[in-house]
Amino acid sequence: MKLAVECPRCRTPLNWTTFNQPGFTPCAGCNLPIEVEVFPALLRPPAPVQEAQALLVEGESTCFYHSERKAVLPCQSCGRFVCALCDCELRGEHFCPVCLETGKKKGKIRNLNTTRMKYDSIALTLALVPIIFLYPTLVTAPLTLFVAFRHWNSPLSIAHQTKFRFGLAIAFAALQIVGWALLIFYLAQYVLNV
Repeated sequence: MKLAVECPRCRTPLNWTTFNQPGFTPCAGCNLPIEVEVFPALLRPPAPVQEAQALLVEGESTCFYHSERKAVLPCQSCGRFVCALCDCELRGEHFCPVCLETGKKKGKIRNLNTTRMKYDSIALTLALVPIIFLYPTLVTAPLTLFVAFRHWNSPLSIAHQTKFRFGLAIAFAALQIVGWALLIFYLAQYVLNV
């Protein structure tokens, strides 16, 4: 049995009898003390491979992409017969790889999401950008709260993200609303006292 485990110093192939021993074993080439732990499956002989695909019988249809494989169903877009390997299932619909890729590029498959709206980024932008001009915050702060609370449970992104941006947007919007309320209150007090 040929194994590709070598000594890290001299690159001498290690004997399989030194694997999974309780202590260090010296390398045959350089006497470096080595301890090698391997999974037991590495030492087992490989099992014979069995074909999972059913044998093709004369008169049965074959896969459009693999002429030696039996077709299991047609593509719902183009009608080509595909094998189990080529079958791309998407929420109960079956497509061949070419139609799936074409549908992804052209956006023709309604159940295929390749992008998601980043509502957390929209809410944070609505909260931060208008601060520069001050007056738009009177409108954008409540709008920020609406977007943040409305889309709190919406899928954020295909890449994993947290709800930190939503929380930050809500905090900024709440501060802006409190600031406007205090400003209006003090202006009203000033007008009443004059």
